[in-house]
Amino acid sequence: MVSEGTEGRGTRTLRAELALKTLTVDLDPRERLRRVLEQALVFAGASFAGVYTPGDDADLLCLVESAGVPRTLYGLRDGYPAAGGSPVAEVRRGGHAVWLGPEELAAGFDARRLPSGEFHLAALPVRGDRGGGCLLAVGERPDGFGTEDRECLALIAEAVAIPVPAESVAGEDVAAGAFDLAMDTGRVEVGGDVLELFGLGPGDFDGKVETLLGMTVPEDLPSLMSVVEADHMAIGDRELEFRVLQPSGTPKWLRLRGRLLPGGDGRPARLVGTVGAASQLRSGVNDVARVQRLAAALAMAGTVRDVSQAVVAALRKPLRADRIALAELEGDRLVVTVLDPPEPEAWPELWRLEWRSEWPDAPVRTMPTLAAALREGRAAIWPAGTDLEPALAEVGPGGLAVLPLSAGGRVSGACLIGWDDPHVFGPDERALLTASAGLAGQALMRAHAFDAEHELVGMLQRQLLPRRLPDLPGAIAVARYLPTTAGLEVGGDWYDVIPLPDNHVALVIGDVQGHNAGAATLMAQMRTALRAYAVEGHPPDVVVSHANRLLIDLETDLFATCCYVDVDLEEGSAWYVRAGHLPPVLRHPDGSTEIPYADGGPPLGVVTQADFPMSPLRLQPGTVVALTTDGLVESKEADIDEGLDRLAHGLAVSDPAHLGLVADALLGNARREDDVALLLMRYDGLATRPRRENWTVWRVPEAARHARRFTKRTLRTWGVTEETDTILLVVSELVTNALVHTDGPVRLDLTLVNRRFRVAVADSSPRTPVKPTNIGWEATGGRGILLVEAMSAAWGTVPVSGGKQVWAEIALDR
Repeated sequence: MVSEGTEGRGTRTLRAELALKTLTVDLDPRERLRRVLEQALVFAGASFAGVYTPGDDADLLCLVESAGVPRTLYGLRDGYPAAGGSPVAEVRRGGHAVWLGPEELAAGFDARRLPSGEFHLAALPVRGDRGGGCLLAVGERPDGFGTEDRECLALIAEAVAIPVPAESVAGEDVAAGAFDLAMDTGRVEVGGDVLELFGLGPGDFDGKVETLLGMTVPEDLPSLMSVVEADHMAIGDRELEFRVLQPSGTPKWLRLRGRLLPGGDGRPARLVGTVGAASQLRSGVNDVARVQRLAAALAMAGTVRDVSQAVVAALRKPLRADRIALAELEGDRLVVTVLDPPEPEAWPELWRLEWRSEWPDAPVRTMPTLAAALREGRAAIWPAGTDLEPALAEVGPGGLAVLPLSAGGRVSGACLIGWDDPHVFGPDERALLTASAGLAGQALMRAHAFDAEHELVGMLQRQLLPRRLPDLPGAIAVARYLPTTAGLEVGGDWYDVIPLPDNHVALVIGDVQGHNAGAATLMAQMRTALRAYAVEGHPPDVVVSHANRLLIDLETDLFATCCYVDVDLEEGSAWYVRAGHLPPVLRHPDGSTEIPYADGGPPLGVVTQADFPMSPLRLQPGTVVALTTDGLVESKEADIDEGLDRLAHGLAVSDPAHLGLVADALLGNARREDDVALLLMRYDGLATRPRRENWTVWRVPEAARHARRFTKRTLRTWGVTEETDTILLVVSELVTNALVHTDGPVRLDLTLVNRRFRVAVADSSPRTPVKPTNIGWEATGGRGILLVEAMSAAWGTVPVSGGKQVWAEIALDR
């Protein structure tokens, strides 16, 4: 299946017209404008689309809305002089469309601002108030905007012909609940209500946005910075909620609604909007709410450290504690998992002496008061002035609370909360501590089991997948694996890259049914079996058929799917076999993609006598082959066909020069409802193609002489004059060994590549030749392999279709 075929192109304009009709005028004008522009990305192949209209100053055409990638990638401005020579200005004056290719752009207006790389630009007039404007679109396809692309853009230009509501002008009085931020200086004008929400008076505010940002809760600062920094925000409406700290120390929720207005002609870009209280949307922070939030956080905590951090976040600030520690009880020792604050100097000197590596651990017997509290299994509170051992007294000189974390009748840890100033423990606070201890204890018990399983899963996963992929002649392969986020059970997805003789490589990807240790074990068996069958030299259908029979013989209830691709790196061709698995996806050098649907066999382990037909693939230099599992393309919201089309589109718009970045981008939108394995290979072609000749050796008395004569003729044809005696000696020894020690056919293969001459003799015996350890002077045989080893740069044996191939390489430039 081709990603964009001729049949699809014939109806694209009609589909664009239908999509635009569904965008009714009942929508907010700016929302409708943004949606209309998005249709240019979908139907016209544009990577950026924007609308320019006259601003407050009629001499400047300003960008009022855009869609797609940031305009700065193409050197586009947020405003152009109406009387200038830009395409935007020319289209508005002339009233006709302009289509510019890379050559025209390089020689035209603002050429020095344009980035390197080829792209096409389209500018179309837009009807509207105040003299209309211009639709500007940018596309990166090599052939530019085709006929249907231009028809779609014309429809979109008609659809965006709507009046754009004027924005507020800088310098006007700001409403009570509004603000106006200059993006270049950081100066902000705010209304009185906004200052009151921040707890400031008119005389207390210096007009700097940094002053307001400094009053926000640190955890909310990144999201707020993404709004007030121009580089992070596109034109349009934005809305978020954040917290500010009140003088009492408790946070207050506020809601910001803002819009970025473009600058130009000496005017800076501005962020205008409103800030209001969001308290009506947030329940009060009382003890019940704290327990509920802690329970919600602990429900999502998987590891012991997650539990510890959730407890610290839920208790320290609400209780205004100066320090809090959470420790696991391992035997008679307390092993601290979280200290807050983490600095050693914030804790008693005895703890610092017990510091081991990252956190301290100490025997419980050194703190009798703590040991007694753990034995009783109930929360214990000591107010200021209580006589405690030094290890505990310095944790909370103004008050100390010890919460044994127990579940199922067993104490698994403890939480220590300390105050420096005298602290009064009210009844509500005691109830909060007791409830929190019970929740944390149950979560800690679950986390112990979770951590043990996580460690086992990690060990299994590291052992079962390839540690690294091999270097390939004329190709580059990368792979990625993402485990599912739903639990920590090990999955059955796998991939492999298997180098084969004669510049072949096997790409394998598969998925075993289930997510458990059984599936992982079976996955390892299937990966090993496929690799063994492939190295034996079998064709793809035989490799997969053998693996199918093996899985059936294992008598397991599980099945597996698999896609096996045998790539000939010399010829640029491949054969692939599917066993109930997704087909490969190809990205051709011109950017088009293909999903070659062909007949496949059933999943492995289902049918004993199953056929696994082979299907051909043709690869040009620059072609990318993508193999994946269903976790990347199938979800609850989309079926496999939609997912494959999405994968093909992702490949089409990617840059295959950086294959690792392509893999990361494709996985960026993975749903993670299932394991995901992804294997990519870019075929570049061999820089130097090997020269090959082969000859079937006849079993006649003069066979070795015939083999030497064939070799000598081949050397003369190839112009090889170096090491000829060595080559003929190696040929004679290998052919003689095959004829004397085996039965059946014998084949001689000669290969020349990169000044290395390879001699390979294949026979039907699987037995590897044995190199003798010592030879007496009276022995009449056994010296052949020793001679081959002495005369060759390298030698060895490989299994080939039930037999073997003995090979030797001779360097011609010795």
